[in-house]
Amino acid sequence: MTEQPGLITIIDPLAPASEAYRTLRMNLQFASLDHPLRTLLVTSPGPGEGKSTTLANLAVTMAQMERRVIIADCDLRRPYLHQMFGLGNESGLTTMMLDDQALNAPPLQATAVKGLQLLASGPLPPRPADLLGSQRMEQVLKRLLDEADIVILDAPPVVAVTDAVVLSTKVDGVLLVVSAGETKREHARRAIERLRKVNARVLGVVLNNVPLDAALGGYYG
Repeated sequence: MTEQPGLITIIDPLAPASEAYRTLRMNLQFASLDHPLRTLLVTSPGPGEGKSTTLANLAVTMAQMERRVIIADCDLRRPYLHQMFGLGNESGLTTMMLDDQALNAPPLQATAVKGLQLLASGPLPPRPADLLGSQRMEQVLKRLLDEADIVILDAPPVVAVTDAVVLSTKVDGVLLVVSAGETKREHARRAIERLRKVNARVLGVVLNNVPLDAALGGYYG
């Protein structure tokens, strides 16, 4: 398997970006002291804002803490996680949704990181939002939690389609990823409003693609 360059936490664990992902992991741990965080949804207001990269690197740092982590690609429109980890997409989430045998034995794929497994999207369905909003999806999540300490879901952008909003009602928390200099303020505001309308638990916002402070560059070498 060949991981993509976006997996900085694997390629360069000492890089400033890798440290930022570990800080994010720590912040999520503190945010879940009073409310256990076993299912986490990662999304963004619009496309191309780095949600999948953020999710993948965060998952790596969690697995490095000897936690059992499953990342589930619930972006049933433009799945990408299997490419990041150099894995296949012949079966996955949609297989579990349609096949009882797959529900009982999830088609999880091991990654190069110990403790981290991928549930790819599987074949893309005609109506993703209907599938993700079904009771069967709740059964899938429950089954995945039998295999992991935390399940992290990648969802399509909030403003573009309803998928993420539908999924947000089924998880313990939501993390919104925005891109510095790219995400429009109105889109970010609209995304948060849509999530709050369904009483989603928004844990916070990750600001992506921020230039490294020159004063810190020397410390990290």
